[in-house]
Amino acid sequence: MQGQAKALIKEGWDVAAMNHRGCSGEENRLYLSYNSGRTQDLSELIDHILTQEQYSKVALIGFSLGGNLLLKYLGESREISHKIVAGIAISAPIDLQSSLDFLMKKRNRPYTLVFLKDLRNKYKRKMKLFPGVMSKEKLSQVKTLLDFDNIYTAPAHGFKNAAEYYQKSSALDFLPNIKTPVLILNAANDSFLGPACYPFDVAKHHENIYLEVPKTGGHVGFHVTNAEYYSELRVLDFLNSIQ
Repeated sequence: MQGQAKALIKEGWDVAAMNHRGCSGEENRLYLSYNSGRTQDLSELIDHILTQEQYSKVALIGFSLGGNLLLKYLGESREISHKIVAGIAISAPIDLQSSLDFLMKKRNRPYTLVFLKDLRNKYKRKMKLFPGVMSKEKLSQVKTLLDFDNIYTAPAHGFKNAAEYYQKSSALDFLPNIKTPVLILNAANDSFLGPACYPFDVAKHHENIYLEVPKTGGHVGFHVTNAEYYSELRVLDFLNSIQ
């Protein structure tokens, strides 16, 4: 986010960066938190920016989970302001079930262990505020990312289980409704993205969706040199192409 912000500022853009609830260093005080499809916080931030008269155009850029979130936002049944000129999703897991299945592969175990440790720690901190619905017993049942979504994410956000959460929160089903020019930049060697996260068929028949799948780039990588990242340059190229 910081690298992309620097590249945009250099080209004359103002930047507002959004941290998800509980990810900014400040604890989220509610039982619910963020998830891959909860667009309410993003919508509130965008609405605030759109009220600022000095801005005639706004571009949305999302990384990983944030990429899925902004694509879902643009495809939901809401009126999108004419000021929003573009959406760019980088390394976006647009099919959450497919992404989870890929993450659960043995080769990705180092990643899942890091994610699990972080999520379990967040659960522990939140448990102090909500002892009635959260417990050490439930936490002990969290052995996988799927367990965490079944035990916390789904019930905390009104889903009956993780499967329903994945199905209703994946941006893939919302792509056909998008009317804003959108770039999806998902590397072919991304360790976090399953086959369904590459919507070739949708992009082929959709005038507003541009799908780019470079052979390399990993998950939010795209390293060229320590001072240059392909994704940062590609974002600027895409924004210049639609102005």
